[in-house]
Amino acid sequence: MNVSHPPEEGDEYTVARTFDHEDVRAFGELSGDQQPIHTELDEGGRLIAQGLLTATLPTEIGGKLNYIARNMAFEFLQPVYTGERISCTCRLEAVTERDDRYEVESSAVCTNEDGEDVLRAEIDGIVPKDAVPGET
Repeated sequence: MNVSHPPEEGDEYTVARTFDHEDVRAFGELSGDQQPIHTELDEGGRLIAQGLLTATLPTEIGGKLNYIARNMAFEFLQPVYTGERISCTCRLEAVTERDDRYEVESSAVCTNEDGEDVLRAEIDGIVPKDAVPGET
C-alpha cells in the first residue's frame, strides 16, 4: 500500500493477513489475553485469534497513512481462526482540512475467506500535514 496524496473522503485501503499459532501466542504474551481459546488447539488444530489481534489489520492501514487515532470503536462479530485469511478494508468517510492536519473519520470492515464480516470498526483521528507526501 503506497500513499502518495493527502487523505480524501471516499479513499479506500485494503490489507490482508493470515494469523498463525505463533502470532496468537505472541500476542497473548504481550497482551496477557491467554484464555484457553487462544492457547489450546480446537478439534481442527486451530486457535482463535484475540479480537485485538484481528484489530491490528485496520491499525496497519492507519500506520501506513500516518493516521493518529483518537477514538476507536470495534464490534467483534465472529471468531477468527489461525490459518484463515482475513481481509480488511478501511474507508475514509469524512476528511476535514485544518491548517496543520486533516481530521479523519473512517470505517473498517474485516472479512474472512467466506466473505463474512468478522469485525467492524469506526475510527476517528488526525493525519498531520507534515506526515503527508507533498505537504509541508
